[in-house]
Amino acid sequence: MLRPRRAPSAAFAVFACSFACACSSTTTREGSGSPEGGGNGNSANAGAGASAGGASPGGASSAGAPSWVAGGGNGSHNAGASGSSSTARRIFYLDVQGSVLAFDEDDPSPRTLVSSAGKGPDGIAVDVAGGHLFWTTMGVPADNDGSLRRSELDGSKITTIVATGMTYTPKQLKLDQVAQKLYWADREGMRIQRAATDGSELETLVTVATGDTARKDAGNWCVGLALDLIHGFVYWTQKGPDNGQVGSIRRAHLQIPNAETAATRTDVEVLIDGLPEPVDLDLDVAGGEMYWSDRGDDTINRAAIEIPSGTTAATRDDREILVRGVREAIGITLDLERGHVYYTSGQSGRVGRANLDGSGARDLVIGSGALTGIAVVQ
Repeated sequence: MLRPRRAPSAAFAVFACSFACACSSTTTREGSGSPEGGGNGNSANAGAGASAGGASPGGASSAGAPSWVAGGGNGSHNAGASGSSSTARRIFYLDVQGSVLAFDEDDPSPRTLVSSAGKGPDGIAVDVAGGHLFWTTMGVPADNDGSLRRSELDGSKITTIVATGMTYTPKQLKLDQVAQKLYWADREGMRIQRAATDGSELETLVTVATGDTARKDAGNWCVGLALDLIHGFVYWTQKGPDNGQVGSIRRAHLQIPNAETAATRTDVEVLIDGLPEPVDLDLDVAGGEMYWSDRGDDTINRAAIEIPSGTTAATRDDREILVRGVREAIGITLDLERGHVYYTSGQSGRVGRANLDGSGARDLVIGSGALTGIAVVQ
């Protein structure tokens, strides 16, 4: 069984996800109170969530953009980015209606970097050292037309790196910056996939199920994804139906065991089961904690990575509700250096931030739109 080790304190995750409005900062043990409201659909309000500047022919909008966008900026030293000792945080995020947006946390004035990002952008990752943004597009789920796209940091030079039809409904996206590999969860595809950052070497790591009948069971839908590159694991959520109380968080090795396949591998572990509707995911490997958004009860949560002694994935009761009232909670990411969790709302168009224990929750951006993926870099 994996035993998380203490990692350098400067490391923090850069991830793809969605944010939601923080309406409460009280940390609550599961079962100590019922949260308000539940989630419904992924596509909610229309709108970009921020005003756009002049758009270029490629769909980018960089005129008058901050220097860290126009000039390249700096990134963190964790999976997804690399950079300098600057302490300013830059937030990149998506609107499911088709936009890539960004703002500097010290000056939260969002800008639209890409106004035509494709159908249903959902997961985003940033490689500041390489000068690229990456994002997934869900497409129309019934049409099996998801894709992965890439642009410069300012939103220019957009290209499709994983063509439509090669991935069904790609969701949360993570970058292994050292290996230059992208990992994502494919919802209706019911699988975990990865590819090189140019879209080559596409492969499936985990196949949960196949076929149209299995696709109707939302318990097979893979949505959130996180990487533990220290120990060599990929983690993901299987959300289940709307507030269905059958969601789970699972993991497997980054490499498929010898003589096994993505569909037959025997190393998949269920870490926690019976969740309302878990969506996006991130890890504090050094602290031994996993954090996730739950659209079923509009919350931001955490629990130990390892199953507590004497319990099972189904009976463990160590889930902590950190923030309540996050309408359509989707995206989540951690800044371990500063001790923050960031999250977005898929319904209220808000980007929020709290301390890792759920205290100090506040809105960074209040707008419109249905926000999905987010990445935070230094």
